[in-house]
Amino acid sequence: MESIEIDENLVRSLVREQHPDLAGLDVREVIGGWDNQLWRLGDGLAVRMPRTERAPSLLRKEHRWLPALAPRLPLPVPTPVRLGEPSARFPRPWTIATWVPGEPADRAPISHAAAADTLAGFLRALHVQAPPDAPVGEDRGVPLEQLADGFEQGLEEVASGGDFAELRRVRDIWEQAVAAPDWEGPPLWLHGDLHPANVVVSDGTLTGVVDFGDMCAGDPAVDLAAAWVLLPAGAAARFFAAYAQADEPTIRRARGLAAGKCLALILVGRAGDQNLPGGKPTWGPAGRAALDRVLAPIGAAG
Repeated sequence: MESIEIDENLVRSLVREQHPDLAGLDVREVIGGWDNQLWRLGDGLAVRMPRTERAPSLLRKEHRWLPALAPRLPLPVPTPVRLGEPSARFPRPWTIATWVPGEPADRAPISHAAAADTLAGFLRALHVQAPPDAPVGEDRGVPLEQLADGFEQGLEEVASGGDFAELRRVRDIWEQAVAAPDWEGPPLWLHGDLHPANVVVSDGTLTGVVDFGDMCAGDPAVDLAAAWVLLPAGAAARFFAAYAQADEPTIRRARGLAAGKCLALILVGRAGDQNLPGGKPTWGPAGRAALDRVLAPIGAAG
């Protein structure tokens, strides 16, 4: 699709044309986002405008599944309430969803250990058996051996950027994860992309989860990696005790996936604002801090 400037006038006109009952609400841009550009709509809503090729399918997936999942989740999530259809003015679908207040964790990290209980409760509620027609992720919730090439490439790219003494230790954690038995339970509902920019924080604790574009069914280890990626040092043990549904192989897979997520965050942060919507300079420090937690002795890190 030819590049289209998504500005306040475009958002206002689309809302006015397709959802005129909301046309009187204020429109304010929100900095951030990846696949979608975000705009506040009044105090309680947000407009999500796709800006990548894959974004429309992710929005439609959220619109299909998230309203059914959201009522039983113990934290606020951006529940779609309206669907904007493609038009001559903007040839992609777009959505209006509930606004989740708080500061993204890549700007305001979680600092309270009690957030481990909050995250565990959220994932216990989310991780239920998905229906047969639930979406399946190409690289989320799948056996780890399918991700081995991508992990090795990410590790080499991070190491090539400078001194990276932990190279062997990171690979050891990954290899232990790959060696763990695969998930043998039923496919569970997953968020699929829990990292600091996809959760919001208030007063140092977790208060909301956003961006369900990668939601799918599969191995819960991909979400359980958040014990290291999101929570402060030393909180992983408390998280897994509160979650109470992860056996030792699942925790090993989760730790390996956490290492991979950290590498991805570091690489995105290193890229700065080049060729990335909005730029992600805060992701690098968040990924580096999370990797330190992954690498901590197991007793300290959980």
